[in-house]
Amino acid sequence: MDMSQDLRQLSAREFTALGVQHIAYVRPVTVEGKDAFGAFAADGTPLGAMATRELAFAALKQHDLEPMSVH
Repeated sequence: MDMSQDLRQLSAREFTALGVQHIAYVRPVTVEGKDAFGAFAADGTPLGAMATRELAFAALKQHDLEPMSVH
């Protein structure tokens, strides 16, 4: 069975969890009235907020997560 066939066999729950352990996203947020950049796990779980986008990316990489931007 090839990889595309394997992916088609995933349940909706399994597909949702795909990448959760490896991918995170960064998006602008407001924290206590101040602009910041929030870091979130692939499933939307908040991981933290940082003052700059660059700091958010660096923190995620330091924790072995691949950061992605969300616009």
